[in-house]
Amino acid sequence: MKKQQQYDVVIVGAGPAAIFAALELLTARPDMKICIVEKGRDIEHRTCPSKTAGTGCINCSPCSVLCGWGGAGAFSDGKITLSTQVGGMLANYIGEKHLEDLISYVDGIYVKYGGPQLVYGLAQEDAIREIERKAAFAELKLIPAPIRHLGTGRCQEILERMRDYLISKGVDISTGMGIKNLLAQDNVINGVESEDGQLIRGRYVIVAPGREGAEWLSKQAQRHNIKTAVNPVDIGVRVELPAAVMEHLTRVIYESKFIYFSKSFDDKVRTFCMNPYGEVVAENNSGLITVNGHSHAHKKTENTNFAILVSKTFTEPFKDPISYGKYVASLANLLGGGVIVQRLGDLIKGQRTNAERLNKCLVEPTLKDATPGDLSLVFPYRHLMGIVEMLKALDVIAPGVYSKHTLLYGVEVKFYSSRLELTGELETRIKNLFAAGDGAGVTRGLAQASAAGVVAARSILKRES
Repeated sequence: MKKQQQYDVVIVGAGPAAIFAALELLTARPDMKICIVEKGRDIEHRTCPSKTAGTGCINCSPCSVLCGWGGAGAFSDGKITLSTQVGGMLANYIGEKHLEDLISYVDGIYVKYGGPQLVYGLAQEDAIREIERKAAFAELKLIPAPIRHLGTGRCQEILERMRDYLISKGVDISTGMGIKNLLAQDNVINGVESEDGQLIRGRYVIVAPGREGAEWLSKQAQRHNIKTAVNPVDIGVRVELPAAVMEHLTRVIYESKFIYFSKSFDDKVRTFCMNPYGEVVAENNSGLITVNGHSHAHKKTENTNFAILVSKTFTEPFKDPISYGKYVASLANLLGGGVIVQRLGDLIKGQRTNAERLNKCLVEPTLKDATPGDLSLVFPYRHLMGIVEMLKALDVIAPGVYSKHTLLYGVEVKFYSSRLELTGELETRIKNLFAAGDGAGVTRGLAQASAAGVVAARSILKRES
């Protein structure tokens, strides 16, 4: 970072919300002095030893998969979901029509920086209606959502171009710098304090720390008396099976988003982040090893993976869903030393998958360092029942899902922040302090996070006009 410590706008985090906020500010006010502060590394230095050296997770701090330029999505498969129905609750703040316009706007920017022209789910209406019809028989609801798939490799290239453009326009970007506190006086924000004691002053601050920073942001909200609402916690497994099983779905709509309500407990269960011909990966959440999935733009496997997540909302007296999710995931870490993998057939029989049984599996696992084990010792009973029921329902529309060879990896957890109390401009009760993206509990995906950054930027621009 330059010696200058006084800015017009300080942005905490370097994920899509932060990047799009900076892009929007510069579009209208190229003279603005903007600083982006990120605790992770720059994108070229975001290397994971488990991938580059084959060492398995060594608990890097911060985790390069989750933190750094581009946010947690930098190494994701980069899906831009072009629907207001999924990816967050930004519409509650700005309205459905406004969000629809913003999603189209940010999508155009992704294309400008190298996104492909192809959008899945816009054509083949008859095929989509047939999928909806079959889903109804299985008590599943399909959420039609057009998707522009960037792909992991292409996603990184786009993020690099955006970074280079911002730097060329004079934006100060400081990676490897964590933020300790937000600074305010008389309920007006005036900057941030880094973990090494640097004071970075700004007339406006946008906090967009992503899911990795959700816990930090919740603590800052408490410190500044910003009210929060408890979001649900989503806990489940990553499913891996032959790509051919899902191909009739993925070639039409790429990512099938299904919602199901379990017969046993009426809990909401959903599919999430489907990756055709992708791979399963481990993530390090501050020392806690969880599972996720990617689908690359250029490198393909023979498998498709997706998450099945069970949503649970807590009421009085418990108000800490993040701790609950971490506790469940920690059981897998305790029993397996990280991610556990189990054949569905073994889970149903009530037996642990061991190395011998895994070797007999017809599905070749793409996450090589997952430990064969027993997920029934990890998940609460109602979560396990919801997952199994969902797999049975999916087998109706995609025969082969409920196979003894289907692999289940656990635990996948989505740590949604407690939702901050925000205005329609995404401003907190602290004047000129705005919050955007997944860490603020407002969004849950690339498109809405990017749109939220634009909303915060436009709110600032309105005050500067």
